Amino acid sequence: MRAVIQRVTHASVAVDGEVKSEIGNGLLILLGVEEADGQEDVEWLARKIANLRVFDDEDGVMNRSIVDCGGEFLVISQFTLFASYKKGNRPSWFRAARHEISIPLYEMFCEKLANESQLPVRTGEFGAYMQVELLNDGPVTICMDTKNKE
Repeated sequence: MRAVIQRVTHASVAVDGEVKSEIGNGLLILLGVEEADGQEDVEWLARKIANLRVFDDEDGVMNRSIVDCGGEFLVISQFTLFASYKKGNRPSWFRAARHEISIPLYEMFCEKLANESQLPVRTGEFGAYMQVELLNDGPVTICMDTKNKE
């Protein structure tokens, strides 16, 4: 699994021009699932993100997690995180998982993140054409890959 995590002051996702979900302060997570992913990837990534210390403490140092300071999550499925761009100029998506693998893992991730953090988790619409708006706070953007934990 790959995730692009952005600390935001607000974010929203729209489908067909209608806002489906929106959050205030929190984390926007773009989540990609590949064929080789499983429950272990879900658990590791959800735990890591819930405890990621990217929010300022009273001294202005990024030393608090979203669990420490409260907030919300917006999780958007993003198969393009597994783009292969080595050959030519048109990316291919052969590493992105098929729907029968990615949908259950995406849903499992959202549920695990909510359980791990005890915070609201909002979502987009899997497989839909979505428009995401956000105000990145910092900016703080972190990329994680469960196949590269070290």
